[in-house]
Amino acid sequence: MDSVLNRVGRTAARRPWLTIGAWFLAIVALFAVAGAAGGEFVNDYNVPGTNSQKAVDRAIERFPDIGAASADVVWHTANGTLRDPDKQAVVKAVTAKFAQQPDVRSANDPLADGGQVSDDGRTAIGQVQYDKQLRKLTEEATTRLQDAADEARRAGLEVSFRGQVVDLSSQSETSGAEFVGLVAALVILLIAFGSFVAAGLPILVAITGLVLGTAGVLIAGAGLSIPTIAPIVAVMLGLGAGIDYALFVVTRFREQLAAGVHKHEAAGRALATAGHAVVFAGATVVAAILGLLLTGIPFIGGMGVAAALTVAATMLSALTLLPAVLGLLGHRVNSLRVGRRRPADAAGPADVENGRWARWADRVAQNRYAYSALALAVIAVLTVPLFSLRLGAPDDSNSPKNSTQRHAYETVSAAFGPGWNAPLMIVADLPAGAEGDRAVEQLRSTLTADHEVTTVTPAVLSTTGRTVMLTVVPKHRPQDPAVGELLHRIREDVAPAAFGTHSKDVYVGGTTAYNTDLSDTVGNRLPWMVAAVLAAAAILLLAMFRAPLIALKAAAMTTLSIGAAFGVLVAIFQWGWGLSLIGLNEPVPIMAMVPMLLFAVLFGLSMDYEVFMLSAVKEEYDASGDPARAIRVGLGGTARVITAAAAIMTVVFLSFVPMTDTVIKMIGIGLAVSVVVDVTVIRLVLAPAVMSILGHAAWRGFGRSAATTPRTSPAPAAEPQRAEVG
Repeated sequence: MDSVLNRVGRTAARRPWLTIGAWFLAIVALFAVAGAAGGEFVNDYNVPGTNSQKAVDRAIERFPDIGAASADVVWHTANGTLRDPDKQAVVKAVTAKFAQQPDVRSANDPLADGGQVSDDGRTAIGQVQYDKQLRKLTEEATTRLQDAADEARRAGLEVSFRGQVVDLSSQSETSGAEFVGLVAALVILLIAFGSFVAAGLPILVAITGLVLGTAGVLIAGAGLSIPTIAPIVAVMLGLGAGIDYALFVVTRFREQLAAGVHKHEAAGRALATAGHAVVFAGATVVAAILGLLLTGIPFIGGMGVAAALTVAATMLSALTLLPAVLGLLGHRVNSLRVGRRRPADAAGPADVENGRWARWADRVAQNRYAYSALALAVIAVLTVPLFSLRLGAPDDSNSPKNSTQRHAYETVSAAFGPGWNAPLMIVADLPAGAEGDRAVEQLRSTLTADHEVTTVTPAVLSTTGRTVMLTVVPKHRPQDPAVGELLHRIREDVAPAAFGTHSKDVYVGGTTAYNTDLSDTVGNRLPWMVAAVLAAAAILLLAMFRAPLIALKAAAMTTLSIGAAFGVLVAIFQWGWGLSLIGLNEPVPIMAMVPMLLFAVLFGLSMDYEVFMLSAVKEEYDASGDPARAIRVGLGGTARVITAAAAIMTVVFLSFVPMTDTVIKMIGIGLAVSVVVDVTVIRLVLAPAVMSILGHAAWRGFGRSAATTPRTSPAPAAEPQRAEVG
């Protein structure tokens, strides 16, 4: 592979305008294909085959008034009651406007159509049903509702909305978060390189890769369910990975120039060394993220595809577009210097072998057992909260204080009780004759007597009389574990007792049921995904290093850093440590899809640093056959680059935390913590300590190794990386 990458780098550098033109044409062509294919991001969060999904599908099929999507309308008056003639007239008029809006199947007046009205008559809940699937609607649906409700607000009524359709208007947007991350990354690159030109190249590569990746994601959206949150996650990963990959290549290119190599040859050698690490690291990231397809959950698999395509595009940009630009620049890559720091071309082999990072490697090696124990202790402390992990989902109480969903939640809780924010919808196919009536009556009476139930609505029959639907209102808020226990009790005990052998035709849906089923599905399929990701990573690492112990060590240490990241997530979001600092007012459970997504992403990203460092260590080991020297030179030559790359990834990920979406906050913090732990505790302490313990055994494996040959005069392409980046 090294020779292939060398040729790719030299060819791109010799024909830069041809390469750049090819990139431009590829981007234009892919966006044209995306436009023709009609690819788009959708809001389809179905979990096929689950009990809650069957409940929704059956309700839409059997009850004409049930729409494919819906929005709740919460009415409230601070003076008098909603049944006052003037207020009742306003509610009726505005409800009629709702019913006349595009895509609306029906809208009910809660004061006239048997809707839910509070005991004091000051609060009511109505519904607007749509005849289109949620994925076919846009935020304009909510805008029209808000505009129509202005008439009621002018009359002194409070009107707020919640539900699937309303959440469309609150979909996360980056809101400039990526630009904050880019600025912070540029500052770090300037510190590392000391040159505006060199610092700007990784950002150029990352942005170009993001553009190409976005076109690919849009094309994939024509055949897959790519959720609207996916582009944000893809941008987050694409920026971090793309900048890191380019940083590795630019660093090697500058070293080759400093050694007197011609710019075309320098581009080839940079790709043959750093590019080799980029290929394997990027392939590991892509393979790990594509493991999300094994979940069988369409929107999670779609997120994986979007992220994988974006990372692959940024990797391709670093391997083809970057050497072309480097070929154009040559020594001008060091132009527009900042400050008076020593330039990268002043660093020599002594900087690698005797620099501060090399001395650190010696210290770790001399005290390898103590440092191993210390690193493991730190990771263990950070991981402890993981054992109290509770999967779930944020509810409207976690929405921003000024949002309509938050206002609706608080109004309903005050007027009806918190359980009205977590209703369970039961849909059941009835046995024939009197047996069906008895089953429904027993179901209602059992649930009414349940100590965790506030109320059970009267049963509603379908037009065929063969299906019944009723609503169970719990006593507790959606995130309370007691609601999940009630759900399982209905499915496993109450329904079988009432319907007997027909209990398989009883389905329980609703938001809480959906979140519970999603958590259960993730929990059941996560082990398989983890096993697949570990296997793929092990195969790639074995192919690259031909050393089984190295592959196992890398997988194990990466898993440790992921466990620490999960522990920090639990401490922040579930235990509430520092929640106010990230814009949340109360603890929330960990969203079910977050652990699965983070494992795949973090495993792949952690391999970036592992592969980059091990590549340098292996170069030296193959040349000298001395494992201690290999660790000293390898760590001494890569530590500065790795810490700069990790700092860039960290600031990029943290720049997304101020966004209002709780899931994005979780992903951003999880990624940032894992990168920090991985670089500081794993790569700079535990990895060199364990490799020092293993010694020669670490590199025993299969295939030819140069380790048996004493070091003489290595080829320029195999030069160890310099300690100084800039």
